[in-house]
Order: sequence, then C-alpha cells, then structure tokens
Amino acid sequence: MEPTQYITTEDGQELAVYIKGNPEKPAVIFLHGGPGGRISEASFSFFDLNEWFVIAFDQRGCGNSKPFATLENNTPQAGVADIARIAHTLGISKWTVFGGSYGSTLALLYAIAYPDAVKALVLRGIFLGREEDVAWLYQEGASYFYPIEHEGFKKMIEPSKRHDLVSAYYEIFTGDDVDLKRRAAFAWSRWEGSLVRLVPDLSVQTDPITDADISLATLECHFFANKMFWNDDNTILNHSAQIAHIPTFIVHGRYDVDCRVSAAYELHEALSGSELHIVEAAGHSPYDVPMHDRLTTIMAQLQY
Repeated sequence: MEPTQYITTEDGQELAVYIKGNPEKPAVIFLHGGPGGRISEASFSFFDLNEWFVIAFDQRGCGNSKPFATLENNTPQAGVADIARIAHTLGISKWTVFGGSYGSTLALLYAIAYPDAVKALVLRGIFLGREEDVAWLYQEGASYFYPIEHEGFKKMIEPSKRHDLVSAYYEIFTGDDVDLKRRAAFAWSRWEGSLVRLVPDLSVQTDPITDADISLATLECHFFANKMFWNDDNTILNHSAQIAHIPTFIVHGRYDVDCRVSAAYELHEALSGSELHIVEAAGHSPYDVPMHDRLTTIMAQLQY
C-alpha cells in the first residue's frame, strides 16, 4: 500500500502516512500493533469512509517509514511525539484514537500526554507493556497453550540463556551476524504469529523471511528488552486518572493468548467510565469476525 504522504519527524525520520475518507467528517487515527507492524488496506475496514476522516501511519522503523527497522530514537515516547506531529501537520485539534495490541499502548500513552486532543479511545487487544505482560508472551504463559511452537522459539537460544529469552534475542538483534539476525527474526515472528488468531494456522511457514518479520521482531525485542523505556512498570494504570474523562471503549477477545483479557479488565477498572466488551469466540486478531463486527459497530455508534 502506497502512502498518501510522508511527514518528517523532528529528528529527520520520515513517517509514511495514509489518509482515506471524508475530510469534512470527524477525524480518527488508526494505530497499528507490534511494535513493528504496518498499515494495510484492512486497517481501514473498521470505518465508514463516508463518515470518518481516517489517518493511519507506519510507525518508526516499519512499513514504508524511513529508515527501515531503525532502533535510533525508537521508543514509545517518540511514537507519542510522532502522533502529535501528524495532528499538527494535518491541522487536527481533536480526534478519536483507535489502537490495537501495542497500538492500544501507544493510544493510551498519547491520551495521557495530550488528553485535550482525544475525543474518544477505541482500544482492542489491550497491552499495558508491563514486565509481566512481556514475560507472559515470551517467557512463560502463552507457552502453556502453544508448547510445541514455543519450543521452536526457544531453540534459537542456547540453553544457558533461555531463562531470559527477550534479552537473549536482543543480543542477537544488536549483534553483527546478519544471517543469525534473519533466522532469529523469522523464529520470533513465527512464534508470535502462531498466537494471533482464535483458530491459528499452525502449518509450517515455508515462505522466505519478509520485511514485516524483520521489523516486528527487531522492534518488539528492542522495546521489551529496554522495558518500554519508562521508569514506572505500571505507567499506564498509574496515570489513568488523567484520561478518566475520555469516552473509552475496550474490546478484547475472550481467548486472546497474546494479550491476556485480565489486562483489559484492569484497564476498565482503572477507567470507571469505560465500556468493556469481552468478545466470545475471539482471540487477539481484530480480523476474526466477532472482533471485527464489534469494533465496526462501536465506530458506527461514534459517528458524530
């Protein structure tokens, strides 16, 4: 998918921005997951483009943004600043923020930093970025549901370093062995891909490694090995009072193995005015039919 335009960040990176919909209607920004995901045509499928002005962008280091897979100045805090820069460049003073998975993390951080710029939050597959959330996904937890796949994930790492898989992978990604980096990115991406759908396709992945694999693995590991570049492990919940007034819709699949439904409940408890939608027969992906239907319904109800 080709960007509508590029917006240059303060430090000279170029963000690929995609715009669709009706500029006369309320604005919404779509925040993809990862870190290290990218925008696709499907990203716009949650919105009636006659009723919304939809902005999306490839976050730093992924998709069509430049430079690709960069770790330089690539933090959640930089992502928040990028959203603010996009709003300023496009002349948007207030908008709805729609984010899923790590996109929900980024949406919440942006709302905490710029509460007056947010009309509503629509959040899917809540990821609060805590050490316990990362440990569940990579070290122990999700592994109980997919032990065979997790064994494949561990095999990239020598046994003496398997007590901290994220750190061991980060050592590879920040090393000099290009072939090893590619094989590690493939293993990381394959592990996470096995968790996303309610009924996953566990067939052997035979396609060559893609750019999406590289950006997802490299940037996720970069963020998580560095503990999200924040000092407070519970940053989001500890700052939730600052966004309690913002209408917030929390949508989470009952059987989301990637991000636990308990995080969605904790966020809902912290935001007393929020709506919690636990979607049965759904996992982490927003494209499983029950999740997609619930999200599109919420966006239709928010047309104003």
